Order: sequence, then structure tokens, then C-alpha cells
Amino acid sequence: MPYPLGATVEKDGVNFSIFSQNADKVEVCLFDAAEGGNETRIELTERTNHVWHGFISGIGPGQLYGYRVHGPYEPENGHRFNPNKLLLDPYARAIGRPLKEWKPELFGYELDSESLDLSFDDRDSSAIAPLGMVMDPDFNWDGDTHPQTPWHRTVIYEVHTKGFTKKLNSLPEHLRGTYAGLASNEAMDYLKNLGVTAVELLPVHHHLDDSFLLERGLTNYWGYNTLSFFAFEPSYASVTDPHDAMREFKGMVKRLHQEGIEVILDVVYNHTAESSERGPTLSFRGVDNASYYRLSQEHPRYYEDFTGCGNTLSMQHPAGLRLLMDSLRYWVTEMHVDGFRFDLASALARELYGWNKLSSFFDAIGQDPVLSTVKLIAEPWDIGMGGYQVGNFPTGWAEWNGRYRDEVRRCWKGNDRANELSKRLSGSADLYNHSGRGPHASVNFITAHDGFGLRDLVSYNEKHNEANQEESRDGANDNESWNCGHEGETDDAGIISLRERQAKNMLATLLLSQGVPMLLAGDERWHTQQGNNNAYCQDNDISWLSWDFAGTPQHMLEFTRELIALRQEQPVLSRKNFLTGLEAGEDIPKDVIWWNPEGREMEDHDWDAGFTRCFGMWLPGSALKEMGRTGQPRMSDTVFVLSNSHYEDVEFKMPAADAEPWHLRLATGSLKMPKRTRKTLHFAMPARSLAVFISKRAE
Repeated sequence: MPYPLGATVEKDGVNFSIFSQNADKVEVCLFDAAEGGNETRIELTERTNHVWHGFISGIGPGQLYGYRVHGPYEPENGHRFNPNKLLLDPYARAIGRPLKEWKPELFGYELDSESLDLSFDDRDSSAIAPLGMVMDPDFNWDGDTHPQTPWHRTVIYEVHTKGFTKKLNSLPEHLRGTYAGLASNEAMDYLKNLGVTAVELLPVHHHLDDSFLLERGLTNYWGYNTLSFFAFEPSYASVTDPHDAMREFKGMVKRLHQEGIEVILDVVYNHTAESSERGPTLSFRGVDNASYYRLSQEHPRYYEDFTGCGNTLSMQHPAGLRLLMDSLRYWVTEMHVDGFRFDLASALARELYGWNKLSSFFDAIGQDPVLSTVKLIAEPWDIGMGGYQVGNFPTGWAEWNGRYRDEVRRCWKGNDRANELSKRLSGSADLYNHSGRGPHASVNFITAHDGFGLRDLVSYNEKHNEANQEESRDGANDNESWNCGHEGETDDAGIISLRERQAKNMLATLLLSQGVPMLLAGDERWHTQQGNNNAYCQDNDISWLSWDFAGTPQHMLEFTRELIALRQEQPVLSRKNFLTGLEAGEDIPKDVIWWNPEGREMEDHDWDAGFTRCFGMWLPGSALKEMGRTGQPRMSDTVFVLSNSHYEDVEFKMPAADAEPWHLRLATGSLKMPKRTRKTLHFAMPARSLAVFISKRAE
């Protein structure tokens, strides 16, 4: 049968199906064993709609296999068929044998040829090429339910599967840094106590370590070098058998769901590990190069590269789009994940002449009954012209808000004024309201895996990427960071105190903003990457999180927990609809009031005045007119967030409280206030600090 694509176990054997529009002949190759097994080649003689297929009886789960695809080797016309190269099935559900080593046999051309990739290499790659494995997907999902946390209640924790528990010494050594480690009681207790509602896992699709990294003694730690969009990364499993490893991954998802935590996968569909025209022939290139990749219209020998990784997967061809859709549905229906964060998502929405909001990529996902109901998050840029598309993705999509990151960093450095920060605090309606989306379209973040972590953001003015062995040419140069007076680690108590306060200011801004907050794992534990802002190849202590809290500021973790708890306690901090600042009706106050230090509501001219580095955001609880999941009104106290990014204290006069006097809930600076206060307050707001006051609603 031509469908489903891939290797499908049936009663008496396995059905093999693979797409190749331009091939002349396709052979499925069966192997007895991963090490030196005999190869049996069986030609697939059936062809339906460019799909080659056949049924092989007498085999089942555990069978190792690959493909040899015959066709023209015409790089100038975009064709790179070479049957001497064993190919991984693009739909392989698991890797039965990873790539053994980088050798010239893996390349479709002769590496030492003067004609480069126009030459043809006839050496066989089957001894070292990756093999797929026929899988039995059976798993006991009984009782598993998707948490379906509403967007406005979501708090995302971006985490690396290995790095999170690699140094968790309370776990048995073989479980550290694995799917099972992430599902352990110790990890679960930590995540629950922290208060996050979703983990966003850095790529868990099977990826390759670049040869140039291996030569330096490094690896592609982050995993943004995908070879298979269906197979999980086997190195994160505590077991070696692929079936046991698949069950371990599913068990991790099930356990997280039991604790009410969603699983979002960071997925890399924009390119593959086969790199440019001078890369290896491992899968897509040899199956049908012209169908799976975007090729230059003028010179099909070359790739259109909007990713900086040598190639771009084609969403213009039905085969590429179907591959993406089938993969996404597989991870939702078979692996039970709850959503996706799309790396360099703009590359996927490029049509013939550039980025297109009406692209087939968006249409396909938007009408899909499975995918349109999960969380979809875009990294809304790529490296091509016109690739920066923050705020322009369609309804149904959330976005990493790069402008939020940049403007919050600039504000707390003292470079931006309140008018910019107020837009980000209130959900970035200037970016997202025009498309009919709500505040949840903005995934707010200050730090992520790519760039400085929070501790380094306040400790370094410059990147220090020497460990990557690229002479620090890699990584961003403009980080909007500030070292608070000294580059790197210091024993100066004053600088340490300022750094911790600045970090708390940014954490508080993140958790008190409308939209969806995303926290980088380790920020709450004061993790440092030693000034490395591009630790993609650091599979070591630079990236692994320490579970030894001795000598670390425990108050940073406690402060983060308190912020998340405050956000969940007070619905005015996580509204489903944008703030308007307008009167909503009789006896209903404005939903947000911006407050001047002089004790009055901000006016237009105030936003440009010097003192507006200090201002208040007043969120009356009585103005919240939203329903919860069960149809009951969402009830909230009144919250007043006071921010001062100025380098001097500012005299501030608070507004009169509602039913109850103002109560100081938390402060990042040394604001000495009684626990319960008068209805109006006048005090000196400390420099570079933030405070939150609560006025209880009338019962």
C-alpha cells in the first residue's frame, strides 16, 4: 500500500512506502544486524503517485533497514541520486544504528575531486550509514490526558533534556541526563514546586554531530541539526534498545502529564543535517533532492539557504509539506506531546518570492483538526531578506517576542524609557492586536538557550566564547547586557548585590507582564555559562545545570517561585484580552491606569519626560470581566506594579487603594514598608528596583 509512508507493521510482515518523484528505481535494504549484518535488497516495483511501495512478509518490529534510490546524478539540474549511498528512510520511527563515523563514503561526490560535487563517488556507505528500525508503537497510555492548560495560565520552562538532570547526583548515574531522569520524582518535585505549567524541550528529534565539531572534541549539544523528523534522539535514553527507548520517552510525557505539565517540542523543520550541496548524502538528498529541498531557480545545483545551515526544506513541494504535517501529527497522536516551538519559522512560510502570511504552510496547519488545537509557537525570523516577522504570524500562532526581550533588557540597563516598557508589560498590543490575537500571542522572554543566561546578562558586557574554538566569532555581538561595573565574576559585594537586583527586576518584569512568560532553565538557580552566549556545542558543565545549591543565592529560586505563584493568584496579571486603558462602563474602572510619580494618571506628554523611567502600572481587580474555564467569573485583587529603572531614587506618591489598604507583596530593592499600609503612600522608590503592591478585593 502507498500509505502510510514509512515502515508499517502488519499481521504477516511490513509494508514499506517511500516518496520519490524523480527516481528510476527504489530498493529497500534489510540488514541482519547493526554490526556487519548481511544486506538483502528488495526492489519496490509498485508505484502510486510518485510513492514506491511494497509488502515484505516474514519480518517485523526490530528489523533494520535503509534504501538505495536509483536515478540521474545531474547536480546542475538538481538531481543527486547515487545508489551506492545507503539512505535513511525520511519516515523512520527510530534509529536502529546511528551514524558510526564521518568518512568520505558518505558523500555522493569525490571529496578530493577538482569538480567538487559535480563528480560522482561509487563507494558503498552501508557499513557506516545510519539505519532505520521497524517499530512497534504499542504503549500503555491508559489514563493519560493532555493538561490543556489555557494560554493565559501557561508558564513555559525552556530546558535541555540532558542538561537538566545530568548533574542530579541523587539519581542513579545511568538515569542522569535522560528522558527517565526528567520523569524522575526529584525532577517532578522541582518543576511542580517552581510552578511552571509546560516544559519546552530543546530538540529531541534525532540529530547529527557535525564533523568539524567532533574534530575539535565537541558535539552539537543543542541538537539543531536534525536528520530524522520522526525518530527520537537515542542518546537521551537510559537504555539502548530502540523500543525500550521509545517507551522511556512516552513514559516521560505521561509522567509530566500526570503532574499537569505540558510538553512542547522545539522542532527544526527549516533545514536538515545534510547541509549544502557539498554535504553528505544520508537521506533526503539521495531520496529526491529536487523535491525535498529549496533549490536555486537559476542554478539548481545550489540551495536556497534561509537558515545559515546550508539548505532549506521545501514547503513549496507537496512532499516537503506532507513530511512536516505527518511528522507533527505523529508527535501529537503517537507521542502525546502538547505543542511545538518552530525554529526559524519564517523559513517555512516562504513562498516563491518571500515570506507569505497566506502560505500553504499556514493553511495546512490552520485547517488540520489535530494540529490546529495544540500550542503553536513561532520563532518569527530567519536569516533571509524580509525574514524578521515578529507580530506578523496569523491567528492561532504565538510568537517568541524578540522585541520584548530587547526592550526589557534596554530598559533595565537604563537606555529605554517607560513608553516602551509599558507596551511590553501590557502584552504588546502594538504587535498583535491588529491580527485578532490576544496577549497570549506574545511569548515573553528575556533569556533563552541562544544568548546569555540571566546571570551572564548582568555579569558580562562582551561574549566570551573561547570554549567553542571559533575565536569568539560566533554568537551575537549585540546582547544589550550590562556587567554592573566589572566584567565577569567578582568578589565585590556591591556589584554582586546590584547584579542580583537587576536579575530580579527582569524576572519580575517577565512574570508580571501580560502574555505568556518563558523562563530559561537555570536562571532561577543563578547558572552561568561563563560568558558564553552560544553554548550550542558545550556538552559539559558550561551547559549542565548544577543541583548543588551551596554557595548560590537561594533567594533567587525562592523569588522566582513567589513570582510565578503571584501571577497565578492574581488573574489581572494574565488576562485573556488586551488591556485598553478605557472606561468599560458605569462603576467599572479602566483596566489599566499608568501612574505618575507625582500622584496622578500619566498623560501623553509624561511619557517623554525624564522621570518616566519610574512609573506605576495599576490593574484594578474590579475591571476584570472575564470568565474562567467553568464559566465562573475570574476574581482578582487590585495589583500595582511600580518600576524604577533610573539610577537614582525617585519620590513616588501612590494612588488611593480600593477596599483594603495597600500591602507590599514583594520588592527587589530595599524598600522598607510595613506589611500593611495606609490607603495612600508617599516614599522614595529605590533606584533600579521594582515593587508589587496588593489591595485586597471586598468579599
